[in-house]
Amino acid sequence: MGKIFMAFIPICVAVDALGVLPIYISLTQGMDKKIQNKIIRQSILTASLLAFGFIFLGKFIFRILGITIADFMIAGGLILFCIALLDILKPGKQRRYPPDDVGAVPIGTPLITGPAVLTTSLVMMDQYGWLATVFAVLANVILAGCAFYSADFLVQRLGLTGIRAFSKVMALLLAAIAVEMIRKGVLQVFPCNV
Repeated sequence: MGKIFMAFIPICVAVDALGVLPIYISLTQGMDKKIQNKIIRQSILTASLLAFGFIFLGKFIFRILGITIADFMIAGGLILFCIALLDILKPGKQRRYPPDDVGAVPIGTPLITGPAVLTTSLVMMDQYGWLATVFAVLANVILAGCAFYSADFLVQRLGLTGIRAFSKVMALLLAAIAVEMIRKGVLQVFPCNV
């Protein structure tokens, strides 16, 4: 249980369900509740399949390309840091997408399972094992789905401003996790005997 919890926290920060919520609301505003529920189911399925596929095939792909976990930690940490920085400095990303596809793209990927989740999942798998990582990813994807199902309630309680403020805090935590990943990757490449 401890390993699942330790894997759950960084993946939770990477998923940032409340941070994605305002974008989900803007993309589904005015849609029928049945269509919204279909979009939520589609987004959960897409996000889960992509994350699980990457968890199980990521290392195999790395072997083929000659990439080490340390390389991925450094590159992934840099990407996570850029994503966190954009989330902190830039307001929400609002785009127009067809209603049939909005659950898969952009909500399922890259909003729920994007570079941040893929990078974090692979690092968590290396640290805590595949079972803890799979449970942590699944729990976070379901949590994101629950946040979408509860969108109306959460907006009434927190307000869009409260949700956006919470998202900024999560982005700051993501930046800190990114720095930690870069540091660990650099220490693996250049071991320090201090």
